[in-house]
Amino acid sequence: MNVLFVASELAPFAKTGGLADVMAALPAYLHRAGHDTRVVLPLYDTVDTKKATFEAIMDLEVPLGTHRYACKIFRVGNAPPVYFVHCPALYARGRLYTSDADEHRRFLALSYAALLICQKLDFAPDILHAHDWQASLLPMIIKTLFAKDPRFAKTRSLLTIHNLMYQGSFPVEIGPDTNLASVAHLFHQDLMKAGRVNFLLQGILYADGVSTVSPTYAREIQTETFGGGLDGYLRARSATVVGILNGVDYDEWSPERDRFIPHKYSASDLAGKERDKEHLLTSLGLPYIKGVPVLGVVSRLVGQKGFKLFDPAMFDLLRKHGFQLVVLGSGEPVLEALFGNLQRAFPRQVCFYQGFKNDLAHLIEAGADMFLMPSAYEPCGLNQLYSLRYGTVPIVHRTGGLADTVKQWQPRAGAGNGFAFEHHDEGGLRWAIEAALGAYRDPKQWQRLIQNGMAEDFSWDAQGKLYELVYARLTSSRRH
Repeated sequence: MNVLFVASELAPFAKTGGLADVMAALPAYLHRAGHDTRVVLPLYDTVDTKKATFEAIMDLEVPLGTHRYACKIFRVGNAPPVYFVHCPALYARGRLYTSDADEHRRFLALSYAALLICQKLDFAPDILHAHDWQASLLPMIIKTLFAKDPRFAKTRSLLTIHNLMYQGSFPVEIGPDTNLASVAHLFHQDLMKAGRVNFLLQGILYADGVSTVSPTYAREIQTETFGGGLDGYLRARSATVVGILNGVDYDEWSPERDRFIPHKYSASDLAGKERDKEHLLTSLGLPYIKGVPVLGVVSRLVGQKGFKLFDPAMFDLLRKHGFQLVVLGSGEPVLEALFGNLQRAFPRQVCFYQGFKNDLAHLIEAGADMFLMPSAYEPCGLNQLYSLRYGTVPIVHRTGGLADTVKQWQPRAGAGNGFAFEHHDEGGLRWAIEAALGAYRDPKQWQRLIQNGMAEDFSWDAQGKLYELVYARLTSSRRH
């Protein structure tokens, strides 16, 4: 198949979350499987163009209502090719996302540029795979403005929702910029009367298929609690809403070959893990004490991630149990202050590294004994998948992709790979951490837990096949 991906992120060039990792891995998997995949994304001014060879291949003008944007298209690589849309007027902002008045045009330009690139290259997509609100008007655009172009006559669209809470909701006055005034009746009319246009909703209404990044999250977003006001529209087409877990690039995230950790190890030889633990602690200025468990956190520090549960629970748990806590992240000032206070209160037990450091993220996965993800909601989550691979036992709230991947440890049966608490409150968090600490004190139990986790397979070779099945179903239903 010919598959066109349009998204706002792709690792290692532009990343704020899991979307970037999916865009780096899924098109590459499909290319290896024999499909012709192409990826289009913005060339932000934050992209390090030294990471690859950027070849200028064409110039485009993208009209959006009364606005005209001159764009230069750069290609990187061929396996698969990535097309960067260079438009300083839109993407020279010092960050990927903004609250600027033209935020809608930044990603409308991306969407139209992707279709113009197809026309210039005479590339006819069987599947147009749009990601999140930034590309979610594309299904509507190809069914209307590009409907007579033979390149898109048989194109079927799949919209993947990575986080439903980001919807691309704008004032109705931006309508002319969409170039869709001639088919304005296809926008949600009640919402327009209320003065808004919701890009993600339009994608849900007009994409041929909708997917999200875990089976549980696919069910959750069809409920009022997690649906962000769109649950009714998702329920209306529930037969075409599927959840596919994100995969893991085990070339990048695997203790046998991780270039960022000093001591490699495997499920059959875990000696390197303890040495990585010692290296982690000493490099952060914490004492290494054999037998004292280390809990790790690598996360954006935002409300969704559930860290408000740490106050005061984590203070009490650290005092009572004497474990160590290593935190890497940044975000909301109140949460940064919380972890700063923990570090000051427990200087020999807690290290808070404010910011992000990729090599430290890998070292925490390798050196920690347990990994904390108390998310209020989590569409998929990747760190729990990394943790399982590294023999680092995840402690999570049972939601979204965390519920799909972390199975509660059952000591009598020797089954399960982690600890998942049901109720998102301090009591739930305390219970899960203390249950994990109890298992840690039994070396035989703990070894079985580690082995269970390291035996899991969340590779893209497994998950990518599920996308191929969705694509096949979508294309089989098109008219010939």
